[in-house]
Amino acid sequence: MLPTPFYLIDEARLLDNMRKIAFLREASGARALLALKCFATWSAFDIMRPYMDGTTSSSLYELRLGHEKFGKETHAYSVAWADGEIDEACGYADKIIFNTVAQLQRFEAQSAHIKRGVRLNPRFSTSGFDLADPARPFSRLGEWDLSKLLAVGELISGVMIHYNCENRDFALFDQQLTRIEEEFAPLLERLDWVSLGGGIHFTGDDYPIEKLAARLQLFSERFGVQVYLEPGEASITQSTTLEVSVLDILDNGKKIAIVDSSIEAHMLDLLIYRESAKLPQEGEHAYQIAGKSCLAGDIFGDARFPTPLNVGDRISVRDAAGYTMVKKNWFNGVKMPSIAIRRQDGTIDLIREFSYEDYASSLS
Repeated sequence: MLPTPFYLIDEARLLDNMRKIAFLREASGARALLALKCFATWSAFDIMRPYMDGTTSSSLYELRLGHEKFGKETHAYSVAWADGEIDEACGYADKIIFNTVAQLQRFEAQSAHIKRGVRLNPRFSTSGFDLADPARPFSRLGEWDLSKLLAVGELISGVMIHYNCENRDFALFDQQLTRIEEEFAPLLERLDWVSLGGGIHFTGDDYPIEKLAARLQLFSERFGVQVYLEPGEASITQSTTLEVSVLDILDNGKKIAIVDSSIEAHMLDLLIYRESAKLPQEGEHAYQIAGKSCLAGDIFGDARFPTPLNVGDRISVRDAAGYTMVKKNWFNGVKMPSIAIRRQDGTIDLIREFSYEDYASSLS
């Protein structure tokens, strides 16, 4: 077994998600683009490429990574493109999506040779977090004025609408898509493609994927558009663990196991949204699992085990792929987890280790 800490991508579980994506593509006619903002570990792209149509990005560097490492179709979006990056972005992209009409008009000449779109904000979302809610008051994410969008209709061939967030409720998705159809029909009827973004949890257990496929097909046929989905979390959910080891155990009125990792550095999204890691919960022996950084709140969460923990024991933190490796950092200089893939035959390939030299070179 590899020395901890390391992210362990399970090829078999990743392929479970990929097969669901392939089914949805076939049944609905929709195309699926990997959302690199969620998962950009390109060593896994060879596994994913046969099942997906390309990548979608949120920056120039993500765009370039998708173009170079994944290939296939590349969608380029940014909240704001800079003068110094627009030409390079248009060189990598098959479609470029502008956040505002002003950006579209500003870069009209530079982007004339590729397909263009604008982000449409329907002014509602399924996000339960204000931090991540694209429809929050005074949101800067996209345009919602129909007349403004129609005025530039000749410059665009599609729109991107990102309003779902871990949405497991098909009925809610159906209801909100109906609102979009009703409110933006004059625009949708003029388009060639529509991206419905990510955040639809269709690879989750018991999700009615057949109903989703039929609904997407109905939308596509009504408006005569190619539908795109941008699965991030849905692509890699439950495919990866963060493997850690116990370094010390103390009891300050509560048993605490300190591990060789850090939620601040290695699973930052959980800290941002004040959520607990997915830890073992079977057994009579309860422990708080804590990280080794100096941050007082560097706590993964509470766990339970069948037997008492000892120094050196290993713990698997489940569902550790989405918004983790893309956000990992060098806080406290804590050793960054390696990246490994467990192949379908059970062998484990070490893909990347990180060293002091990586830490030093990330600074100046």
